[in-house]
Order: sequence, then structure tokens, then C-alpha cells
Amino acid sequence: MTAIAVLGSTNMDLVAYVPKAPRLGETVTGSAFRTVPGGKGANQAVAAARSGGEVVMIGAVGADEFGVRLRSALTAAGVETAALRTVEGASGTAHITVDDEGGNSIIVIPGANGGVTGLEAGDAARIGAADLLLLQLELPMEAVLAGASAARAQGVRTVLTPAPARMLPHELLGLVDLLVPNEHEAAALTGFTDPLGAAEALLREVPEVVVTLGAAGVLYAARGQEPLTVPAPRVRAVDTTAAGDTFVGALAVALGEGRPMPQALRWASAAAALSVQRPGAQDSMPTRAETDAFAAAGPLPAAGPHPGATS
Repeated sequence: MTAIAVLGSTNMDLVAYVPKAPRLGETVTGSAFRTVPGGKGANQAVAAARSGGEVVMIGAVGADEFGVRLRSALTAAGVETAALRTVEGASGTAHITVDDEGGNSIIVIPGANGGVTGLEAGDAARIGAADLLLLQLELPMEAVLAGASAARAQGVRTVLTPAPARMLPHELLGLVDLLVPNEHEAAALTGFTDPLGAAEALLREVPEVVVTLGAAGVLYAARGQEPLTVPAPRVRAVDTTAAGDTFVGALAVALGEGRPMPQALRWASAAAALSVQRPGAQDSMPTRAETDAFAAAGPLPAAGPHPGATS
């Protein structure tokens, strides 16, 4: 079983469903409201656990009702929460608007996540016992750097999702083995709107890059290799919240199992395709059995050379 450590955020998602997202100064009437456990770190932890990984979550929740629910949701998914601290104050929250096309916009309030500025006793050992470390950018940069440094020192493969997008210090990029931005984050990091151009620019900093392209699939690029694309399975999206986190969690499990990258990308894309057909973040994430069944129901799109690649 793949052992995965996640150093990241836990948030309660406050989700409003609307026909169309409001413009600045506009008021719209929504169709539904839900509170569901989320946070990019917790989402990736749940996705990895449901995909068959043995997962430990490192982070913090607040001493409030949301904190209790967030911890309970992780435990119910099979995630180890001994390293998820409870601190004074509010838990993190994410205020999400989902439109009828499945698109979303998100405002994150860090809450307890903002107090995670480094590793605590036992965290380095937890990271060292893992096959992979998953990182995102909803914790302070000091904590992300500390986690990446601990992983590198112990030979643990580090996967970073650079979201929310921001300029990354070279020190951090030098510790990352696989970077997984979406196309907008890749553009923000490099200035290239073309995903292939962005990926090639990022390869100057990290050895491997996967750019997620939504309904268009994913682009994989690695130093010394031809870039390749994996088209996404065609499904009707209901809610794309946490689709990227579902992909990363499933991909981590597949890589930890030693699957070749093209196969791992197809399997993770299948998990993400299942997630967008359901509302919510963690609630939408498929089990390993569901992903396997979806993959077995018909041939998944094959990986192929990216159209912009040169032979």
C-alpha cells in the first residue's frame, strides 16, 4: 500500500449554487447552500485514501464546530489525524460559488491554517515514513518549505500543487520532484498562456510537470522526454470543485504503486472525471473500486505526444 503524507490545509467549504456567478456589485438568487469539508490538503488526503493509499494528514483545525467536523470527515475517510492539531480560534473556511455549468470561484479564509508555520515533533518522521509528500500553498510558505526540506533529506518524493497561484521561491522549486499546476497557475508562474510553453519553462526549475487542463485532459512533461497528453474522459460536469485535488490524490497512489506515468495519468484522470459528476469536494471523490470500475467499463483515452512536441 502506498504511504502518503499530506502537509496542508483543512477548510470548511461554504458552497452556494447559482445559475450564474454574480458580477461585482450584483446580487443573484441561488438554488442551494451546503457546508462540506474541504481544503486542498484535506481534499488530497481524502482522495488518496479513497484511492487506496495509507495517508497521514499534517496541519491544524480550529477549536470550533467546523474543526470537529473536519477531523471527523478525515477519520471517516481513513486518514490518520494524529498530526492534525487543534488550535485556538476558527478553522479555515472556503466560500465557493458554483454555477449551472459546474464552474466555480473560491475565496479562502486561512483561519487555523495560517498558524502552521513549520513542522512539529514527529512530523519529520511521518514524512520520512511516506513514499510521497503532497504539498499545496494554503499554508504559510515557511511550513511548505519545511515539509519539502524534510522530504528531500529523507529521500521522499515531493508533489506540489501550486495553488493558490503565487510566485514560488527557487529554494522551494529546488526541492520539488513533481509540480502539478492547472493551466491558469502554470501561466501565472511562467507568463506563458500556452500550456506546453509553460511546462517547458517550469522544467528549468523542476524535473517533472503535469499541467491539468480541465475537460481537455492533462499535459505531462519531463526533462529529456517528449511531452505527452492524456485526454479527459467525456462526462457531464456537475461541480468541478476539488477535481484537481482528486486527480493529485489518485495520481500519488498510482505513482507510489510504481505504475508508469501514462497509466498513472489515465487512472487519475478517471478518478477526477468521476468527481466532477457529483456535487461537493470530498463528498464527490470516488473510491478505488469506483475508479477501477469506471476505467474497466470502457477504454480510457490513450496518452499520446503533445501536438506541439518535436520529434
